[in-house]
Amino acid sequence: MSALLHKLPRGHERLLVAIVIAAAALLPLLFATGSPFIDDAVIALAFVVMALGLNIIVGFAGLLDLGYVAFFAIGAYTMGWLGSNFFFGAGGGEGLHILVSGRAAELPGVHVNFILVILVAVVFTTIAGMIIGLPTLRLRGDYIAVVTLAFGEIIGRLATNGDQIRIGGLWDATVAKLPGVTELGSEAVLTRGKQGITPIDKIDLPFLDPFGSLDVRSWYFVALALVLIVLFVNFRLRDSRLGRAWVALREDEVAAASMGIPIVRTKLLAYGIGAAFGGISGAFLGSYLNTVNADQFQFSFSIFVLAMVIIGGLGSIWGVVIGAVLLSFINGYLIPDVLNAIPRDIGLDFDLTQLSYGIFGFLLVIVMVLRPEGLIPERRRRLELHGVGAGVRAGAGTDVELADDAPR
Repeated sequence: MSALLHKLPRGHERLLVAIVIAAAALLPLLFATGSPFIDDAVIALAFVVMALGLNIIVGFAGLLDLGYVAFFAIGAYTMGWLGSNFFFGAGGGEGLHILVSGRAAELPGVHVNFILVILVAVVFTTIAGMIIGLPTLRLRGDYIAVVTLAFGEIIGRLATNGDQIRIGGLWDATVAKLPGVTELGSEAVLTRGKQGITPIDKIDLPFLDPFGSLDVRSWYFVALALVLIVLFVNFRLRDSRLGRAWVALREDEVAAASMGIPIVRTKLLAYGIGAAFGGISGAFLGSYLNTVNADQFQFSFSIFVLAMVIIGGLGSIWGVVIGAVLLSFINGYLIPDVLNAIPRDIGLDFDLTQLSYGIFGFLLVIVMVLRPEGLIPERRRRLELHGVGAGVRAGAGTDVELADDAPR
């Protein structure tokens, strides 16, 4: 699609994009309200947001991140803290309610409007992204991978053992007044570990009734809106001065520094902005899945999202969208619903879902061998792998093409 868009006149390019967006908007109308396909599509769109965030870090700036699940966790827990009865002693046991309606406005705990939760998740994850970026400022290559992996594991362990971490006296004055609280103790905890935070408030938008669990179409449209916003931001960033700095940093950090690019600020902005998109997706999925559980935040999830970026095409915005949708449907539909029973049908005693991450690893190897630039490569990367040598030998203006493509 990326190559196709480059060949089209600008007017036709915009028309094609508009047709794709219109088709995506009309898709849920072709299925029943609670269709499993639309449910899979909602998850896929949430993964698109997450993959586009990781693409900023890995694809644009060239900074390997193996702990991206941490930002998903922070965003999801932000939704859990601010959209449930987790802090059940808030407001003297009557709850703290900010711009919510319906059942959520009557429950104990903290209940904040979904849009505000998204903004708080962006703040939390941006700060976390910059914190993880600080130790990597003097590191390159595999060393960055080790640091980011450690950060993801730290957040995962905090999520698992957070039920033992007391937030000393935060709600003492109010919690002690509630019946039966003495058995639980008067201090709030950080998480509920593997027990999870549930139920989570549904999305509550202005002028609309709070979403229901079975009205999957409404969730789909919100997820699609988030994808469109993130796509707009990605394209604007890619073509901006900051985007050019990321590309320069990715290609040669020493040369970028010698040209006056502020390496520290550029790296921290890549981590912070990429993390913010992970937080947005995490908050959305926390509400959609109706639970925030420590088991969701495993290292394998970081590899899953990274596989979306690599298979789609590092640095390619449309490639990452295709990669995220493809792997999401393979994981959520093709393997469990279509291919799962094949091993048992041929006499083997296991289900294919037990090998899902092995399948993704196999797909990564196949792509790296047959199409290392990804399914829909970034133009610069495609020229580097296939077009540069041929262009030079033929006397073509390959250098001009690369210069024109710098912001991409």
